[in-house]
Amino acid sequence: MTQAVDRIPVAVIEGFMVDVFKAQGVSDEDARICASVLIASDLRGIESHGVGRLKYYYDRIQAGIQFPDAQMEIVKETETTALVDAHHGMGHPTAYRAMQLAIGKAKAHGMGGVAVRNATHFGIAGYYPLMAAAEGLVGFAFTNARPSIAPTFSSEPMLGTNPIAFAAPSDLGFPFCFDGATSIAQRGKIEVAERAEKPVPEGWVIDAQGEPMSDPQAILAAIPDFEAALLPLGGAGETLAGYKGYGLATIVEILSAALSGGPFMKDLLGFEEDGTRRPHMLGQFFMAINVEHFVPLPLFRQIVGDMVRALHAARKVPGEDRIYVAGEKEHEREREIREKGVPVNRNLRQQLQFMRDTLNVKGYDTSF
Repeated sequence: MTQAVDRIPVAVIEGFMVDVFKAQGVSDEDARICASVLIASDLRGIESHGVGRLKYYYDRIQAGIQFPDAQMEIVKETETTALVDAHHGMGHPTAYRAMQLAIGKAKAHGMGGVAVRNATHFGIAGYYPLMAAAEGLVGFAFTNARPSIAPTFSSEPMLGTNPIAFAAPSDLGFPFCFDGATSIAQRGKIEVAERAEKPVPEGWVIDAQGEPMSDPQAILAAIPDFEAALLPLGGAGETLAGYKGYGLATIVEILSAALSGGPFMKDLLGFEEDGTRRPHMLGQFFMAINVEHFVPLPLFRQIVGDMVRALHAARKVPGEDRIYVAGEKEHEREREIREKGVPVNRNLRQQLQFMRDTLNVKGYDTSF
């Protein structure tokens, strides 16, 4: 059954998220960064990583595996690089400051790369390269995650959804921005399907025997026990080049774990050998490139814009009247969400009410 969906004003949702984070011991500055990243996801129409993920962070703080007041430490630094220890603090402020560090180095020296260890989930990966694009730079962001993707010819979750995010400035009024998991769909989309009480498409997930699964509740219960796995981009086997998604996920694992000197794959599960929960100890990597060290920025913007205009003008298949590029639909969606509000269904509303009441967050009685 399709759930009724209400719309809540963007400012209300963002303010509520700030207050929830602060009620758990996150500083005002860090809480605002966390909420900014989450609301950016909702504005771009990415429901899997917006306010729908708020309870995910609530649960981890309450479990003591994510520390609301921990601050990142620069362990090693050169003119163009840095290694950061996040000390299991809030992922969004750490990633924000790591990207700021990479941007500063790129502006001064042409390129900047920052590796982070002992990190936590940082929301949508695309937020961070978009910071670079807003400064006229090219940006990249990568992170590993707890195992959920099966390698080609396997049914065992080994690699995280390991997103790749890239953004570049253009003359179009919006930057080109690719932000995608290296699996066909990530865990967050399955969580969205569960809240909406809808099945997931066949071909996203397989069970331990390699058979397709479509019940989101069963999938979410099975993944931690290694009885279900997400499929890499391209799907099962080699017919549709699933090995490419598998390879991309492994590249992200190398950038995130090997460059930071951190754990990888099953060591990110968040459990000690005796079953005790522990921080997930993620690894992340951020990079910025100063376009002006190659060509003038206006020329770069024009060339990127010309590429997009050429793609827009490509011959269309019957029944389709428009071609999009990465980041374009998300850019247009923002106007709609700002006007109509963030969609919230019954199950998500119940989560928000639970956090409001448990944390005694005031001022939202009529909102939720």
